[in-house]
Amino acid sequence: MMKRTYIIAEIGINHNGSLETAKKLIDIAALSGCDAVKFQKRNPDVCVPEHQKSKMRETPWGTMTYLEYKYKVEFEKDEYDEIDSYCREKGIQWSASPWDIDSLNFLMQYDVPWLKIPSAMITNDKLMKACAATGKKIIFSTGMSTYEEINQAVEWLQGCDIVMLHCNSTYPAPLEDLNLSCIKTLKDRYGCEVGYSGHEFRLGTTVAAVYLGATYLERHITLDRTMWGSDHMSSVEPQGLIKLVKGVRELEIAYGDGIKKVTEGELGPRKKLRGY
Repeated sequence: MMKRTYIIAEIGINHNGSLETAKKLIDIAALSGCDAVKFQKRNPDVCVPEHQKSKMRETPWGTMTYLEYKYKVEFEKDEYDEIDSYCREKGIQWSASPWDIDSLNFLMQYDVPWLKIPSAMITNDKLMKACAATGKKIIFSTGMSTYEEINQAVEWLQGCDIVMLHCNSTYPAPLEDLNLSCIKTLKDRYGCEVGYSGHEFRLGTTVAAVYLGATYLERHITLDRTMWGSDHMSSVEPQGLIKLVKGVRELEIAYGDGIKKVTEGELGPRKKLRGY
């Protein structure tokens, strides 16, 4: 029988700094049957490179520096207190990707079930080791990474309960670059649970990832792909998310145990057509 897939709806920063939008996305994730929602947590002063901080950018809030923009889409304690309470009310888990040590320490105020390390940060030894020291389950993506870099990440997380997500870090990811067969490769090579973080337009490919052995799924979600922001275009809209989760749950039922046998429903036709 197929193990139940743990499905994470990645809100990230697709809330665009609005707690109301975040709650609507949580509602959609809960309604669709996702197991968790995930956000991204940063200290912009630490995460934004110095040469980008003063660059000007057009935003829905007007023209501002890139650093000012990053603060606009960053939730702080009041918002996360509300998110924590709201997710409990809706019966869905939540966590976030810490992009720096400050953000990791911030998240540890909450009883998050796991930590997610994004592809961009799996070569950051200080962050990886700090996450490992929490004792939490660690989920990490492997986009734009070599075997050598993944080997090093696994070494830093030694002793942790880890889930490795196959991923392509192009937004949106073209079909020819998804390389879904790598799910089995990673599972065989590292002997841990392997999942899939998808950034493609399609839904069927994500369901296929489960068939190929992914036990965790992560997809970005949005209210509307046309909304302002870098991640919306490669995100799944509400009806698509409902369809995706339904497809995964149907696959789990249909997968079976691999043993060929006559089912109860076949007994009548068998007797009618064969006489026994």
